Amino acid sequence: MSQASILYDLAVIGGGVNGCGIARDAAGRGAKVLLLEAGDLAGGTSSASTKLIHGGLRYLEHYEFGLVRESLSERERLWGIAPHIAWPMRFVLPHVPGLRPRWLVRTGLFLYDHIGGRKRLPATETVSLATHPAGVPLKPEFPTAFVYSDCWVDDARLVVLNARDAADRGAEVRTRCRVTALRRDGEAWTIAAGGETFHARAVVNAAGPGVIDLLTGSGLEPDKAMRLVRGSHIVVRKLFDHPFAYFFQLPDGRIFFAIPYEEDFTLIGTTDVDHDGGPIKASADEIAYLCEGASRFFRKPVTPDDVVWTYSGVRPLIDDGSGRPEAATRGYDLDLSEPDEGAPLLTVYGGKITTYRHLAAEAVEKLAHRLPCLQGDDWTGNAPLPGGDFRVDGAASLEADFAARFPFLAGSAHRLVRAYGTTAFAIFDGAADLSDCGRDFGHGLRLREMRHLMTREWARTAEDVLWRRTKLGLRFSAEETAALQEYMQQECPQ
Repeated sequence: MSQASILYDLAVIGGGVNGCGIARDAAGRGAKVLLLEAGDLAGGTSSASTKLIHGGLRYLEHYEFGLVRESLSERERLWGIAPHIAWPMRFVLPHVPGLRPRWLVRTGLFLYDHIGGRKRLPATETVSLATHPAGVPLKPEFPTAFVYSDCWVDDARLVVLNARDAADRGAEVRTRCRVTALRRDGEAWTIAAGGETFHARAVVNAAGPGVIDLLTGSGLEPDKAMRLVRGSHIVVRKLFDHPFAYFFQLPDGRIFFAIPYEEDFTLIGTTDVDHDGGPIKASADEIAYLCEGASRFFRKPVTPDDVVWTYSGVRPLIDDGSGRPEAATRGYDLDLSEPDEGAPLLTVYGGKITTYRHLAAEAVEKLAHRLPCLQGDDWTGNAPLPGGDFRVDGAASLEADFAARFPFLAGSAHRLVRAYGTTAFAIFDGAADLSDCGRDFGHGLRLREMRHLMTREWARTAEDVLWRRTKLGLRFSAEETAALQEYMQQECPQ
């Protein structure tokens, strides 16, 4: 059957976290779903976050209590469905005399502990940095800190796993398939994408930073104004040898994080800069700002020469008239077209990675009033993502089991289990030694894993593999990267 003759129930445009979350939810409720992504899954904003599932402690200052409550309620839920790619982390917030008063920080952390249904995560405590391990790399002028809980997540893998689960439930996922025209034909949509024509009863516009362009380019009127804010991060060689992350306050009122990253590195970010077009990359000023901020706290200064990698993303925020970009709301709005307009169009404005699952459930429930094929209630909060079908405290045990079953892969067991969870066993099923795992592309990336990434996770380029499906780009040499790209071009001609 040709694509032009298939009538999908729902076409989701945008392969970021919101689009993939909506596709997963809708496919699981019985809809015939098509997901269209112009580039790679998580190729934009959704792979450029600070990698946190968090309530947003600083949002309390902007009185966004509803957003904080919703975000906090999602933390343990996402940890529960994806314990291989998400896990708890303790954050150290040094008290800085002259900035936010101690009583205000304590009040905010009390609310943070109690308004979101925290169950498994430990509560806030006050510590002396003179005796706490997190105080060792810091300058001595910060004697006291508050230690609170949030969660870390591999953002790009979260997106891919939602897409994988959607496909396992019947969705068709098309990457490198840019939408060039969108037209409502009565009770259905005609979509031109990737040189093909598709038809669907309803469309979700989850194009992230391109949400307005998709509408105006199709002759449709946006319901909201958007503000594009660039957030940049830097990665340096690790600055400390403990598992705690840091939440730092700066004199200009902004905050930033320093987080243990990929075993040997520290992730520092983020900035908030209005983005008016041009390349989405960290400017020299942003890099200097983050280095100077880190150097205010760490004994060892951080300089631009220490930066081994930077990444940036553009956050599509609802323009609420805030003066400073960091004050703009991180909430979202779902706009569903009126019934008398014809085939439904739901547009996703804003959002953040922490609330993607809740956003998706709300979006599908809105559409269910217009699409009878969508059956059942919110189900995604209890159904594990692929590879996540084990206890939230079971990652270490799973890693040990993997190393025992595949002792020749023991050196890569941590990385493989943290990326694929129980799926790691299926990837290497039947392998008796390294020769059964195929070519080693470098740093433990073997042919069996590559075949999984290409056939099950839509990887088409070395960048897809090294910077989104894995973070091995931090370790690959230019020569190794070129060899991997050459192999993929042979296997996946564009």
